[in-house]
Amino acid sequence: MEQDMQDFAAEVRRFLDAHVAKAPDRTAFTWGEGDDTMAYFSSLPPEEEREHVQRARDWQRIRHENGFGWITGPPEYGGCGLTPVHDLLYDAIESEYDVADTGTLSVIGLGMIGPTILAHAQPRLKDRWLPAMYRGDAIACQLFSEPGAGSDLASVATKAVRDGEEWVLNGQKVWTSVAQHSQIGLALARTNPEAPKHRGITAFLVPMDAPGVEVRPLRQMTGGADFNEVFLTDVRVPDDHRLGEVDGGWTVALTTLMNERATVGSEGAGPVAAALSLDRLSALMRATWTWDDRALRARLAELLVDAMATEHLNTRALRKLRGGVAPGPEMSVSKLMYGQNLTRAAHFVSDVLGPRVIADTGKWGTYAWSELLLATPALRILGGTEEIMKNILAERVLGLPKEPAVATTKEVRS
Repeated sequence: MEQDMQDFAAEVRRFLDAHVAKAPDRTAFTWGEGDDTMAYFSSLPPEEEREHVQRARDWQRIRHENGFGWITGPPEYGGCGLTPVHDLLYDAIESEYDVADTGTLSVIGLGMIGPTILAHAQPRLKDRWLPAMYRGDAIACQLFSEPGAGSDLASVATKAVRDGEEWVLNGQKVWTSVAQHSQIGLALARTNPEAPKHRGITAFLVPMDAPGVEVRPLRQMTGGADFNEVFLTDVRVPDDHRLGEVDGGWTVALTTLMNERATVGSEGAGPVAAALSLDRLSALMRATWTWDDRALRARLAELLVDAMATEHLNTRALRKLRGGVAPGPEMSVSKLMYGQNLTRAAHFVSDVLGPRVIADTGKWGTYAWSELLLATPALRILGGTEEIMKNILAERVLGLPKEPAVATTKEVRS
């Protein structure tokens, strides 16, 4: 196994050396040098955002053509048939190179929707969409959340009514990432209003260019529009676009959510890893003459210890994967800590900077933190709210009593 991994690593480096340059040393930090952007979400204008997405698709296509587009995927759908450890090793090596950011494709589409299609879709859908997605030709979005059903996902109100060999969907989805760039969306819809809420849902793969699909961007307070509202008005979806059984959509949703926890949690500190850098944070304190504040230094130490603990948790999950054991609750804990660590970092910096975090003085490394601060509410919601994560850990790991369920009017009457 060790020799196999060494050979694989050498092959990855040959591929990357032939196509891209090495990235600058991200461990070296000098106050006042380089880009001071600390944004979690994109705030690019629409034209630049489209160019960014196209670069991601181009790089994904190059990966695919060279055998690295879907490392763990089945060969019949264009995958390499290797292990999650190979996938993690590839990501670690690629991080050393200056490549396009493929998060638009990989976090939701390739990390969550692709595995769900593989597990539950009918053969024709797998043949049509899996190679296209992992080749960079198609982007997928997740049509789960609704204005009245966010964390309580089983309360979806979008309806799907069967009409011969088609289903007619009507409803509204919200907080849909990358919907404006997507060709397909994985939607949950209620197909049996008489059944208990978890048992009357069906999952569909919806073409985003189908008549009746309308995508409206949601402007965030960070200035960007990463999220969207999606309106479904008499959208006709063929029955062969159904994933899983009729009224069996909750099982499909759980597959997606399990991959979501792993995808989000395994990011570590994610795209703003510098937010948890000792060099950057200590330099900021020295530049703002707050290094002698013992209370702030104690908070910094606590923050860094928690960041290290999260990193070790991810390492533990990697060791399990190497041993052929699927990670357990680590991903839920990691996801929980991921949001909390970045939130605490943003709040810590705001206390260090004071008014400079909301007033642009032009000084390097100060006002740039405002974008991360404005993103912190979303960090504690996306991928499952903190409350949901804590309930999962309390019930399934600690064995505490389940939270009382709220009975519907129908259930009370019966």
